Amino acid sequence: MNTIIRALIVALILPLAAAAQITPDVPFWRPNDKRGINTFETTKLDTVKFEGIKTRVGGAFTQQFQGLSHENGSDARVVGGVNQNQLLEIGNGFNLATANLVFDVTLADGVRLNLIAYLSSRHHPETWVKGGFVQVDKIPFIDNEMVDKLMENVTIKVGHMEVNYGDAHFRRTDNGNAMYNPFVGNLIMDAFTTEIGAEVYFQKNGFLGMVAMSGGEIQGGITRPKDREPVIYSKLGYDKQLNDQVRVRLTGSIYTTPGSARNTLWAGDRAGSRYYLVMENTAATTAAQFTSGRLATNQTDNVTAMVLNPFVKFGGFELFGNFEQSKGKTLTETEDRTFNQIAVDGVYRFGAGENFFVGARYNTVKGRLSGYTEDVTIDRIQIGAGWFATKNILTKVEYVNQEYKDFRTTDIRHKGKFNGLMIEGVIAF
Repeated sequence: MNTIIRALIVALILPLAAAAQITPDVPFWRPNDKRGINTFETTKLDTVKFEGIKTRVGGAFTQQFQGLSHENGSDARVVGGVNQNQLLEIGNGFNLATANLVFDVTLADGVRLNLIAYLSSRHHPETWVKGGFVQVDKIPFIDNEMVDKLMENVTIKVGHMEVNYGDAHFRRTDNGNAMYNPFVGNLIMDAFTTEIGAEVYFQKNGFLGMVAMSGGEIQGGITRPKDREPVIYSKLGYDKQLNDQVRVRLTGSIYTTPGSARNTLWAGDRAGSRYYLVMENTAATTAAQFTSGRLATNQTDNVTAMVLNPFVKFGGFELFGNFEQSKGKTLTETEDRTFNQIAVDGVYRFGAGENFFVGARYNTVKGRLSGYTEDVTIDRIQIGAGWFATKNILTKVEYVNQEYKDFRTTDIRHKGKFNGLMIEGVIAF
């Protein structure tokens, strides 16, 4: 069946690519390569002239060499003669390569379609679609001076798309595209999901405001209507290039829903973690245990999350912070649980065109898991460096150390720890 689906995708895509004009860049767009680093929301600068419907076909490919080890201090938990808390033996080796296929289509002046397909991912080795949306920065089909004036500052996005909660998702690895992430792994609590909805932005003189509504779930649905409520999320911030050397950005975001059949703000990345099989038992597989090294809060019914993200770039030095709190519970729980996350990273870019960089990140999470009465803590340190051979080719190396604290003795993560070296190669265009 997968072979048939792939053949159909090729049969549909090739005529489109052949019939459409291919353009190197499209307007109101974030490049997939090095140029997209430190791009958050797309700006209102109209830098590419519209010359009819054009299709830009892009992509990204990433491969890692993993040299991690892990350990724990859990009590034996024997089921069917097998200790469920015995860690799987892991060693040095190459992880599954991941790849993205990206289409950006200019449908009209200021109207762009984006579609991303994961050609290979840790959780789904077969081809599948991440999502797609239409972004409107102009409304050329309405001949009205007032509308034109309004759209000088307004952007509208509609579709099944990556939710714009916080700023960390602009600096994370998205399956095959690891260009924007100066490190190999994403945050421990990885706020990333795709939902069906609409976002409306207003940008002027550095100030940014966004309000949005979505269905609150990855796939949507029409069953269990009493359990489904919409998600409301918003962002307010300021982003300004003060001079040739200094850029400052500060945003605050909130994401909230009173109920959901299964909300996945903290478990929406189906592509998988970069740290393969760490802290997993002997029955684990890379596809089934695809979130290894992360923490899912299991706040799948109601959730209210808030985050503050400061960003400063002074010359080649960058400082980014993520100060976050999430409250919520599952459908069967009676009380909300709270998680707090802090992440701070510093990156220094140097050399011609800032083609080299070094960086360090500290990330800690503290909160109460389902069934727990006390908080647990996870701490991580990442130290890395990278080299852009070209704007499309990046090599990264990272040392990571992650420790688990206050987990129950019956939990496989009790006194858990993993550390070691990661090497990653990225190509994006």
